[in-house]
Amino acid sequence: MAEFDGKTVLITGGGSGIGLATARQLVDAGASVVLAGRRVEVVDAAAKDLDPTGDRVLAVGTDVSRDDDLDELASRIQARFGRLDGIFANAGLASYSPIAPRTPVSNAEFDRYVGVNYKGAFFTIQKTLPLFDAGGAVVLNSTCLAHRGMGLAMGLASMYASTKAAVSSLARTLAADLAGQGIRVNAVSPGFIRTDMFDELAPTDEARDVCRHLVPIGRLGQPEEVAEAVTFLLSPRAAYITGQDIGVDGGLVSSLPMASTV
Repeated sequence: MAEFDGKTVLITGGGSGIGLATARQLVDAGASVVLAGRRVEVVDAAAKDLDPTGDRVLAVGTDVSRDDDLDELASRIQARFGRLDGIFANAGLASYSPIAPRTPVSNAEFDRYVGVNYKGAFFTIQKTLPLFDAGGAVVLNSTCLAHRGMGLAMGLASMYASTKAAVSSLARTLAADLAGQGIRVNAVSPGFIRTDMFDELAPTDEARDVCRHLVPIGRLGQPEEVAEAVTFLLSPRAAYITGQDIGVDGGLVSSLPMASTV
């Protein structure tokens, strides 16, 4: 019997990158998976790739910043699978414009990032919580930048890091709030992971080398490596782990790389 047989897991931002890598591991481990994402064509294609028969993977076009989309998502999950056992709140938005007089951030743009990165995670959980009927696990995707301030040459704005810091805090507080319902809540904080979002941040070999040299392990991470941590935290193997924020960053936050010439 596979580890996730009979379990259903929701993944927001599930059409690519870390979300898709996690979905693939969960499907391989026996889970039914709901892929939610703003780009309907992307989540539809991912679902067909993961499960050509359509028996165990459901794709739902969802903007997590919209209440009506989340209501529809919960309704579709209820109708198809009847319950949830896990959530990976992975949907996120990144800005690569620095806060400076020449490039001011508008109130509308600020609200958009808060709406997806923080409010979206919060209400994804709140709206789908009634579908948990026998305990379960929630994992939120934060970032290494919630734990280490970096003045990146590419101009990664403070909006992304600060909204993800709120996500890390949410994992800790929800762990206490939901413990009585048998639901564990943790976060992962990825470092420099080779996803489409990262490639927008570092579009050239030179830019990627700058990032790589900041990592003590000496290389960039892969989505599958973060997915391994998420899958573990969603599994019964992590039954005594809650309220934690696990760094998957090659030592980026906690260690300083030494120059190879030293």
